[in-house]
Order: sequence, then structure tokens, then C-alpha cells
Amino acid sequence: MISRNDAFELLKKYNKDPFHIQHALTVEAVMKWYAQQLGYGDNAEYWGIVGLLHDIDFEIYPDEHCLKAPELLKEGGVDDDIIHGVCSHGYGITVGCGVTIDVKPEHEMEKVLFAADELTGLIGAAALMRPSKSTKDMELKSLKKKYKSKGFAAGCSREVIERGADQLGWELDKLLIKTLEAMAATEDIIREEMESYRNSN
Repeated sequence: MISRNDAFELLKKYNKDPFHIQHALTVEAVMKWYAQQLGYGDNAEYWGIVGLLHDIDFEIYPDEHCLKAPELLKEGGVDDDIIHGVCSHGYGITVGCGVTIDVKPEHEMEKVLFAADELTGLIGAAALMRPSKSTKDMELKSLKKKYKSKGFAAGCSREVIERGADQLGWELDKLLIKTLEAMAATEDIIREEMESYRNSN
């Protein structure tokens, strides 16, 4: 398996926007948290690497998202199972070039990535609206209010989030609570990593 350090270097090769780096680090941390919570603690690093690399092609090839990823990942020496995990988070989504991604999430890890990816963006946007700018003092009630507001974080697809919950066999509230908890638990780690990233670039 590709090391975490090599995976991060590969991500930075194709992603320069700090927003995209932060999203990748957020999804990585959330995936590692979920791995621990769901009984896959021994594979937490693996779950995290799939999360870190999941949008590797998005910044340069937004219209071919999940289609260019295999090429970029193979060039970086990434294993096929990680490539499948990365591509599966686009399942059923029609990207800008008109192709619908047909790589289905199979492992629980892939289903978690599909479900949590868009949701981390929505929760992050909700946190920025708070006086604290933090997820740590956010309650489910507050998050649900933002979730139900169609104009809020409109780029975060509720349909995808709900499909993700269904694939896991979870109620939507369970997904919201767990992902909010994951982001609150890892918020400080991500902040430190972003400071380190900015200082080194």
C-alpha cells in the first residue's frame, strides 16, 4: 500500500488550492475516525488514504472527475483496491463530460466515503456560519436546519448524502450525527495539518 506521506505528495502534485487540500485532509480524518468506530481500526490508515486521495483529479479535471483518477493514481503507484474506492464515491453521478460513474461502492469503507464526502462539505460550511467557526459546539438540530435549507451549501448534494445513508442501511440522522461527531473530534488535527501545509508551501 502507498504510504501516507507518498499519498499526500501525490495529492499535492495535482491539487494546489488550499480549499481542496483541506477537504482532502478532512475526509481523510473522518474516514479514519469511522474506521475506528465501525471496527476496522487495523485498517484506519488505509481508509484514510482512500479519503485523502478521493478527489485527486477534481481540481485539474472537474468535468472528468473519477474518470481521470485511475490514470493519475496508477502513475503514482497506487493499488487497484484504493483506485476502486476512490472512483466508487462518484457512483451514479453524471460528471461534466456527460459520463455517469458506474463504479459501485462495495466495501463498507467505500459506502462510508460515498455518504460522508458531500456531508463534510455541508458541515464545514455550517461551521463557518457559527460565531465559534467550529463544529465542536454544533448540535444536530442546528445542522438539520442548515441541511433542510436548499439555498445553503447548494453544491453539497442532499440526494447523494441520502443515497449514501441508504447504501449503509442508516437513517439520515445517524449519518449526520456520526459525521458531525467525526469532524468535531478531528477538527484540531486538520487545523494543525493545514498550518503545516501553508508553512511548507
